[in-house]
Amino acid sequence: MASYDPFRDLDRLASSLLETRRGPRRMPMDLYRDGDHYVLTADMPGVDPGSVDIDVDGQLLTIRAERSLTTGEGVKWITREREAVSFLRQLNLGQGIDTERITANYSNGVLSVTIPVSEKAKPRRVEVSSDSGAPTIQAHENRDEPQPIEQ
Repeated sequence: MASYDPFRDLDRLASSLLETRRGPRRMPMDLYRDGDHYVLTADMPGVDPGSVDIDVDGQLLTIRAERSLTTGEGVKWITREREAVSFLRQLNLGQGIDTERITANYSNGVLSVTIPVSEKAKPRRVEVSSDSGAPTIQAHENRDEPQPIEQ
């Protein structure tokens, strides 16, 4: 049997009254570069993998997901703190991303999106070549006469 805590109930009531944000929630995420790709990880606990939707429109990456709560018939709730929510996150990918090869995986409440860098944007070394028959430029000093300084 749980003991009654009036402060916990007051805190929950104040939180629900002061909660003004309705609609999609932002999901916490991390983004890092690992070699020739970026990795985005986002927390989406309790989300059905079938509800995850990832779109790329130009250079805009949009992630949407929904957490729905099921209720059985005749259920009498004692407490219900979790709610059904929608998640939304949009990122501008910028230039140099291979949007055709973006992949995603959802496991244990964490979405991982791998965003590869395009071949054109990868650093590369430019080879310098020379012709052995090309004229050589040489510099030398003329010590015979002092040169006038033009002003």
